[in-house]
Amino acid sequence: MKLNEVRVRFAPSPTGFLHVGGLRTALFNFLFARKNSGKFILRIEDTDKSREVSGAVENIKDTLKIFGLNWDEGPIFQSQRLKIYHEHASKLVAQGSAYKCYCSNERIAELKKRAESKKQPFRYDKYCLTHPDQTGDGFVIRQNVPEQEKTAFEDLVYKTIEVENRTLDDGILIKSDGYPVYNFANVVDDHLMEITHVIRGEEFIPSTPKHILLYEALGWQIPQFAHLPLLVDKTRQKLSKRTGDTAVKEYTEKGYLPEAMLNFIAFLGWNPKTEREIFSLHELIDVFDLRNVNKSAAVFDLDKLDWFNGNYIKNKSVPELLELARPYFPLDISSYPKQFLEKMIEIEKERLDKLAEIGERTGYFFNEPQYDKGLLRWKQATDEAIAIQLERAEKIISNFQFPISIQNIEKAFLDEIGEGDKGALLWPLRVALTGLRASPGPFEILETFFNLPDGKEIITSRIRNAIAKI
Repeated sequence: MKLNEVRVRFAPSPTGFLHVGGLRTALFNFLFARKNSGKFILRIEDTDKSREVSGAVENIKDTLKIFGLNWDEGPIFQSQRLKIYHEHASKLVAQGSAYKCYCSNERIAELKKRAESKKQPFRYDKYCLTHPDQTGDGFVIRQNVPEQEKTAFEDLVYKTIEVENRTLDDGILIKSDGYPVYNFANVVDDHLMEITHVIRGEEFIPSTPKHILLYEALGWQIPQFAHLPLLVDKTRQKLSKRTGDTAVKEYTEKGYLPEAMLNFIAFLGWNPKTEREIFSLHELIDVFDLRNVNKSAAVFDLDKLDWFNGNYIKNKSVPELLELARPYFPLDISSYPKQFLEKMIEIEKERLDKLAEIGERTGYFFNEPQYDKGLLRWKQATDEAIAIQLERAEKIISNFQFPISIQNIEKAFLDEIGEGDKGALLWPLRVALTGLRASPGPFEILETFFNLPDGKEIITSRIRNAIAKI
């Protein structure tokens, strides 16, 4: 390692697909590493085999790649390092900083029950430390937390944090199955991997004093800690699946662009101290500073995510957006003319918040719309008046000479309308073409249809079908 080189790690557990909170942790670690010309390490904390989810590791790796968060070292799997953890646990036992505990599950359950009845947090009573003659086939190794004094550390976000050691539990370091727990393996690995900064969620703050005691017991240098604020919904409640705590894969499947999600997630608990909100990944690297991470909970606002995504969609070129949108159409569009598809994307892109909306918004281009005849009515127009307006529209279109520009389409209609009510003619025409209350304007829709070989025939058929409804 280079002298004073920054080294950070993202260390997820494969107990599920990567969620937005995990992606934020990965992003902040990545930004900090790149900003400081350091290393970003991927470590898989897979020591809890009972909770491991099939496919989770691949999902974690694939998600990081999709978002451009490429790691420099790893992935390193804790399950392949058991010998290392046992060596260090044995050292702690030998020096009295840890001890073997033979207590049965029943005894531990009883201790927890007593603590609960007294409305106190569970804290192991050190029975096996004070009765070293205990034996048995199975045991765990517990940390021997000193009961005197206090443990304090400086957090780069939360500043000075101090706890009394007597409030800390003698937590398990090595389980009876031989696997280490997170609190132990993470300390050993962070030291051996020369991690300089531990950047993780605030839910790990209560564990940090015990980590520091382990560093001190092993005579290791303590890294700097930075804990990220909790994610909450708009009601300030802890984020749930219903309000956004969802696997990142579900967002990408709905058509959220990776660059938009990263931009949005970067602002969950951090801000650049400017009015600017749109940043590319490279720009985020340039401006990222841990000193600008907030202590207060970060609000996960889906409306704001939609705003970010809509902005990124609007800035895509039409050909690029068409290719991105292809998987979201409910039918195979490969047989349709490219010019037609691009024109369709062009008139819809300003209205899209996510790519998954494209199928619903453009369905009328591919299928005859279904709607109630009442939707054709403009203001208080009679059925007869609606039919007359639709017939006027059909006559105007029948006189078009092709190819025709949108400017000439608009001119033909406006010349016909003159000083009359535009809505009386254009509202029923637009509904006849789309079957929707809200859609792009009729001129844009007509121009798009005219890019189909039979576009004029489709339009004429829909106008006549509308007349037949009245």
